[in-house]
Amino acid sequence: MQFIHGIHNLHPIHRPSVVSIGNYDGVHLGHQSLIKSLLEKSSELRVPSTVITFEPLAKEFFQPGSVPLLSSVEQRAEQLFSLGVDQVLCIDFNPEFAAYSPNKFVHDVLLEGLGVKYLCVGDDFCFGKDRQGDFNLLTNMGREHGFSVTAHETFSLGGTRVSSGRVREALSKGDFGLAENLLGRPYSIAGIVSKGQQLGRTLNFPTANIVLDSAQTAVQGVYAVKVAGVADRMLDGVANVGTRPTVDGKENRLEVHLFDFDSDIYGVDIDVSFHCKLRSEQKFESLDALKAQIQLDSDSAREYFRKEFE
Repeated sequence: MQFIHGIHNLHPIHRPSVVSIGNYDGVHLGHQSLIKSLLEKSSELRVPSTVITFEPLAKEFFQPGSVPLLSSVEQRAEQLFSLGVDQVLCIDFNPEFAAYSPNKFVHDVLLEGLGVKYLCVGDDFCFGKDRQGDFNLLTNMGREHGFSVTAHETFSLGGTRVSSGRVREALSKGDFGLAENLLGRPYSIAGIVSKGQQLGRTLNFPTANIVLDSAQTAVQGVYAVKVAGVADRMLDGVANVGTRPTVDGKENRLEVHLFDFDSDIYGVDIDVSFHCKLRSEQKFESLDALKAQIQLDSDSAREYFRKEFE
């Protein structure tokens, strides 16, 4: 498994390859179906598989703040590796890359960079400056340069297309059951626990803190969660995703209070899965008022998990 950050880090060892290109935000069931096809071709041709994704996503580059992310690029890569993908290439979507013509992208990335033998993309895939490249152009260039191109059919669930947008909509409505069905797993955020202000400890509610890359996360508020990575089992807890307005916070954070657990886990990589939204984030008049609300939130989360497993 190799994570390649940037076109400039492509080397002969990374080619030849079968390739798929896309945002892959969330790596939902539609993405997983596409990856299955890619891996079948990888086995048939006996060459490694590569997924190309972008950071930030193209829409986020052109319209900052417009896309609540389902996953960080690191989480995307881990999910793709878990499915069996050999290589993940993350391309920095910046002004220079946005100016790439379709021909330059195919030449520099697909041919020279990855030695593409087979390309699998979504049926609505467009690429290059002003989205000038499409499936027909890729097919014609494939004939010219000796690689085949397949457009993966839309993957549907319950008669409706599975998409990252549909997952975001489910999360925004607090429908974690639907989100789980679309993703094939509970929605989660992963990250390394960092040291915060330790305010939670002074309030008798110690928290594990993860600084989030984007202020536009797919969830915002207070949730009943389960956490993997700190014990031999999943731990229940309550989490806040937001900027912590009561203490004039600025950066977007995930703060998790784990029930009946008080060990030092700084530097530990944890995975936090979301199960029920308890309320929206709000600003309290005092720390005492905040402490009282955290107690209520904790009680609500404990009650949720108690009923869930009755």
